[in-house]
Amino acid sequence: MKKIQLGRSDLEVGEIALGCMRISELSRKDAAHVIDNALQLGVDLFDHADIYGKGKSEEVFAEAINMNDDVREKIKLQTKCGIRDGFFDFSKEHILESVEGSLRRLKTDYIDSYLLHRPDVLMEPEEVAEAFTTLKESGKVRYFGVSNQNPMQMELLKKYLKDDLIVNQLQLSVVHTPMIDAGFNVNMMNDPSVVRDGNALEYCRLNDMTIQAWSPFQHGMIEGPFIGNAAFPKVNAKLQELAEKHNVTDTAVATAWILRHPADIQPIVGTMNAQRLKDIATASHIELTRPEWYELYRAAGNKLP
Repeated sequence: MKKIQLGRSDLEVGEIALGCMRISELSRKDAAHVIDNALQLGVDLFDHADIYGKGKSEEVFAEAINMNDDVREKIKLQTKCGIRDGFFDFSKEHILESVEGSLRRLKTDYIDSYLLHRPDVLMEPEEVAEAFTTLKESGKVRYFGVSNQNPMQMELLKKYLKDDLIVNQLQLSVVHTPMIDAGFNVNMMNDPSVVRDGNALEYCRLNDMTIQAWSPFQHGMIEGPFIGNAAFPKVNAKLQELAEKHNVTDTAVATAWILRHPADIQPIVGTMNAQRLKDIATASHIELTRPEWYELYRAAGNKLP
């Protein structure tokens, strides 16, 4: 699998990462199979959050991989904090407590990349900076990032932080493209021209931040997959056509569509099916042509101006 660098860090990882939200639903044996399969494919960044499985996802992962020093050197661990029961919390106290909980559940001494999970509008950036400094100086966290934040939210944080933010997780799939739509429809009076995220895509590229695409096979936030969904006939027909042309699966083509973007966007895929992950990983070895990329974009219902 091709490698990418996360932001301005020294973390070199596979260009596709595995999201571990659902690993809590697996037995230790099945989870071990998923992780081992991922590593064989070159997928070595594992994305967690303290709320996944209410902490159980991190526990199951550590048990399944038989975490020890030798294993730890072969993987990159990313986890997130900030979502609590009915509210968001970026207080210094919660960040520090959350890190300790994740370290304990993951059975590790350090986290490679630690993200703030969705914006907390009551955030006091000075507190976040104090927490991050404490974690960095103690060696418990190597690098920091955010998820679902717009440029001004990131700028507010950066005013106080000592270190770069290396990652921003944003929802992106061929049927969920607001960060791309606005770039086509500049100075136009139509809905796609509305800048919904403050030009997060361009901001991250200008600041050498890696965008991690979550839900790359979903439509909406929780509605389900669009691949193989009869409600999306045109995009599925085009996915099938390109899959046959490149001798891969439709899921691989949907992944390749994201990888084709020059921003080096890293898809976070959440499958716990070993064969499906193998299919997805083949996307790393194909590159859609410019016409193919645009064909898929238009087949998803997007109109070029």
